[in-house]
Amino acid sequence: MATTARRTEKLDIRLTPRAKETLYAAARATNRTLSEFVLDSALVRAEKTLADRQYFWLDLERRQAFRAALDAPPRELPRLKRLFSEPSVLESEAP
Repeated sequence: MATTARRTEKLDIRLTPRAKETLYAAARATNRTLSEFVLDSALVRAEKTLADRQYFWLDLERRQAFRAALDAPPRELPRLKRLFSEPSVLESEAP
């Protein structure tokens, strides 16, 4: 997952000696520098983490229910409507 973009940013981290040696060993085992190994590993993990929050899969029945909910007109919420029609405590005049 090496990138061809110019690297202009720096990230410093604190770690234990054991963690550092483990990372060095893994980098050596994959014939990469420590920086390459850590960056590539972190990016793979970041992409997986974000994918779990950006995409989700539904079976046909649930997908249809989800789309119907999105397409439905908004519900009338009288208490919320009243709340927004009243001046907020931040808008009220000070004594």
